[in-house]
Amino acid sequence: MDEPGADPGQLRKSLAFIRRINRAMGYIRMILEQFDRFSVNWKPGQIIRIVDIGTGSADIPAAILKWADRRGFSIQIVGVDLHPRIAVEAAAAINDPRLQIVRCDALHLPFADGSFDYAITSMFLHHLSDEQAQTAMAEMARVSRRGVIVSDLLRKKHAYAFIWLATLFSCPMVRHDARVSVAQSFSREEILRLRDAAGLGFAEYCGHMSHRFMLAGEQGSRARRVLPQ
Repeated sequence: MDEPGADPGQLRKSLAFIRRINRAMGYIRMILEQFDRFSVNWKPGQIIRIVDIGTGSADIPAAILKWADRRGFSIQIVGVDLHPRIAVEAAAAINDPRLQIVRCDALHLPFADGSFDYAITSMFLHHLSDEQAQTAMAEMARVSRRGVIVSDLLRKKHAYAFIWLATLFSCPMVRHDARVSVAQSFSREEILRLRDAAGLGFAEYCGHMSHRFMLAGEQGSRARRVLPQ
């Protein structure tokens, strides 16, 4: 699905599958729980700006906006994706003036330093080389003045088995991409090394269901912890 010329029908099916998995496996809930923690220090009436790197169909920004509505927060989100078709799909799917879709390169974000309060990304970094992943996280650190959330896959044998079963009856693009994604993902040690090299040492590591990880934290927070998997 990374290819610009990917079949539109297969691409839409793949994005729909990702949306279902994000909900069913609690991946969106992981991110919302972090914003529950961050929001303790938000001031009433303050507008919080978030950039979502590799936004896909923008289901995570949409969930954040619904979360904000329930809690009375004012949030504006920019969803970033380089893929031309995915950017169009995201813009068409979410009709909310608080969400803007921008097509650009995550390795060279067209935003000034500190343009956002938070930078987030989910299931994007494994599409990149280690050097590119470090650059993308460094860009997240550059454009965010408060904190970051990074979530992705862990490279483990049982993660591959889980993905194989979960995508068994899905479309060919999903089956192919999901299995390649696990092979290209990270070990715990690798992502911690990339985190520190990218300047995100303040982000705490935690595991989720033994096949996902999250790095989350705010700058100036207490000394980071590396939580068990």
